[in-house]
Amino acid sequence: VPQEIQQSGDFFIRPESKAATLDTSQWPLLLKNFDKLNIRTAHYTPLPNGSNPLKRNIQDYVRTGFINLDKPANPSSHEVVAWIRRILRVEKTGHSGTLDPKVTGCLIVCVDRATRLVKSQQSAGKEYVGIVRLHNAIESEHTLARGLESLTGALFQRPPLIAAVKRQLRVRTVYESKLIEYDPERRLGERSILYYITIIYNDYTEEAGGD
Repeated sequence: VPQEIQQSGDFFIRPESKAATLDTSQWPLLLKNFDKLNIRTAHYTPLPNGSNPLKRNIQDYVRTGFINLDKPANPSSHEVVAWIRRILRVEKTGHSGTLDPKVTGCLIVCVDRATRLVKSQQSAGKEYVGIVRLHNAIESEHTLARGLESLTGALFQRPPLIAAVKRQLRVRTVYESKLIEYDPERRLGERSILYYITIIYNDYTEEAGGD
């Protein structure tokens, strides 16, 4: 029913020439002539801005939209963003965190006017799921899980020579590391890591999202 009402109505406030009346006969003495001092009118110049959400054209949605993209392997984040810009025919697009070409996962793409909100996502925590290969057999799965859970806290890191981010010292703070699955025959374990990154500059420190 609410959708039918929104589709049938235009929700447009039309100007009126009739002035609203205000009864001040029962008001205090100092405010008895308030209706004569403040003249209320319903006349205004309507502006052709805004519309019913169900009647809004697709261009308005695209210009202020986000795309939660499941990035496949091989293409870089820059290539994916450039493809979306050409497909949607918009002036600019941006993403909230670089994923390496071989990495698959969530890539938030901001379109046109929404690119100003990119930094609001970059400082959020990130979660990665990866494969751990052990050189030797271990006693039990519990031993591996306990070892991975101990890998938390602040870790100093500098990106490699070939990287999509600037090579500067940063602290990767891991606040949760847990084992999801373990295959004892092939000595392979699947783990998830939740962390955020603190970039260290010469004179100040800034928090940023993980890559």
